[in-house]
Amino acid sequence: MPTETGLRSAADSVPLDWSKVRTYLAAHGHRLDADPPPRQFAGGLANLNYLIHLNGKPAVLRRPPMGELPAGAFDMAREFRILSRLPDALPFIARGLHLCDDPSIIGQRFQIIEYRPGLVIREHLPPELAHRPEVGARLSRMLLETIAAIHAVDTKAVGLDDLGRPEGFLARGVSGWRKRGLVAMQEGTESLHNDVGLWLEQHIVPDGPPALLHNDFKLNNIILDPDDFSPRAVIDWDQGTRGDPLFDFATLLSYWIHADDPPAMHDMEQMPAVEACLCSRQDAVAEYARISGSDMSDFLFHRVLAMYKLSVIFLQLGLRYRTGVTQEPRYAPLTGIGTGILEFTHEIAQGRAF
Repeated sequence: MPTETGLRSAADSVPLDWSKVRTYLAAHGHRLDADPPPRQFAGGLANLNYLIHLNGKPAVLRRPPMGELPAGAFDMAREFRILSRLPDALPFIARGLHLCDDPSIIGQRFQIIEYRPGLVIREHLPPELAHRPEVGARLSRMLLETIAAIHAVDTKAVGLDDLGRPEGFLARGVSGWRKRGLVAMQEGTESLHNDVGLWLEQHIVPDGPPALLHNDFKLNNIILDPDDFSPRAVIDWDQGTRGDPLFDFATLLSYWIHADDPPAMHDMEQMPAVEACLCSRQDAVAEYARISGSDMSDFLFHRVLAMYKLSVIFLQLGLRYRTGVTQEPRYAPLTGIGTGILEFTHEIAQGRAF
């Protein structure tokens, strides 16, 4: 849901059967306008998002990626449930407007979400923000305050207290990501996966008090007010659940690169922490602890698990390219990046990096 400058051309947009979508929506009391025509947003490697005009107003149609999907991934119904309720607690959540639960319309379930324009900072800091020394501190504070606000939501008050399975959340994370990692791994890296997996099993900690988790919170999943960098919308909730909030914070930290991090951490191009002069990871941990009141004494486990998850996600995306599910050139280097992140994860687990 970025600004219209982040739209693909009509020729470069992944095509959908818009006439079928229009007929479906008409049967549910909505008008999909033909002018202007739908256009795909340029960002993202997974879910496909389109700027549409519904009943004369801009909105976003969101669907999973093409091809076979991993079990439980890209869950439009779960995301819609969150987006239809969470705006009652947080002003920076774009409301879900409609869920199509019929995969026959476009091949997968899809949803329509309120459109909120604004600034989206992707892999690089916009030139107009460069060389402004206050930007890094303001963005750092916004990220930490926003994720802490998400974790502080009273899920019962918004009808999300039965979301996910908080009990055993961390143990399932270890076993699940280990299995996925061995399926998606690059040839010749099995021992590295096993070393990190064994470390996680040996250092697992009890689940913290359950909270609402975004599960992929980072800068490019926030639409900002361009004037003061306050959040207008936190997007991409298809992995949302309840569980240990320190794991969610560790996921944010996995994108928070330092200048001296290994090349793979820079090559993933997820968050321009160095360009924006965000605070250090260590300072981010201390500030999140202050805002949230969290005990961070066991945080190394969460950090390693989140980093391992990140490496496996890149390996899974790379596997789509290796197996021919997609030929999109952006996917070609992802296996190498995933393995590089895995190597850095091993260094963190051994105490040689943070």
